[in-house]
Amino acid sequence: MPRIRSNFAILALVVPIGTWMAAGGLCPAAAEEWRNIRVANEHRCSPYDRNDYRYPPNIELQIIASQTGRVYGPYTGRTFASRRQTDIEHIVAASEAHDSGLCAASPQVRQQFATDLLNLTLATPEINRCGREGKCAYDAAEWLPPLNRCWFVGRIIRVRQKYDLSIDVREARAIDAVLEDCDNLGLVVLEGEVVAEAAQRPAKRSPQSGDVDALARWDDNGNWRITCKEARGHGIAPVPRDHPAYPFMHDADGDGVVCE
Repeated sequence: MPRIRSNFAILALVVPIGTWMAAGGLCPAAAEEWRNIRVANEHRCSPYDRNDYRYPPNIELQIIASQTGRVYGPYTGRTFASRRQTDIEHIVAASEAHDSGLCAASPQVRQQFATDLLNLTLATPEINRCGREGKCAYDAAEWLPPLNRCWFVGRIIRVRQKYDLSIDVREARAIDAVLEDCDNLGLVVLEGEVVAEAAQRPAKRSPQSGDVDALARWDDNGNWRITCKEARGHGIAPVPRDHPAYPFMHDADGDGVVCE
């Protein structure tokens, strides 16, 4: 089966070759669309309120039924004994979607997005939440799952197309890099031992005053993560491991320093 090809070859037909090569494949000024998705930087046109993106308690049962019929975490390929062991996870994070176009959408559209099974899956708390391995509210340029990357980026494309969400250049490049190695976008379901409920999740760390202060001081978007842009804007970059902002940041290379 042929691999899924990048759309960059099509864009190259309308972008001068010098500009194309200098931009590394995608020139923001020339490529207004990518895979029928508008290319643009994130923009928060109205305040973000997590309550605008709430889902009903029974949504988890719908996710289970729509995927494998069992409590399965596609990002890690693990099956769990109980849904108490997993979190509900938005593949395109609510804050990411808000900054990509839903900030101008109606409350009804935001609720539709929040409960759309196309964009919902299950993940362990350590994967879903902010932390060393966590997805947090990152996009595909900042975080990719250990397993099911092709399925993951395929869902991102479909969700962005369905809700007319924009995408930034870095994420478009990251997704195309994944797609180059994809034979299909189907969900890979691994067979293995069920993770016992006794091993369900580590104890939650009680928030220290420093944690709250870090978010209050440096998380400008209020999305429970601190980006390099925010860190530089506050003059705290580069951020070492012992800095109070570090637990809320993504250390992609794991070297203990962010935004170096």
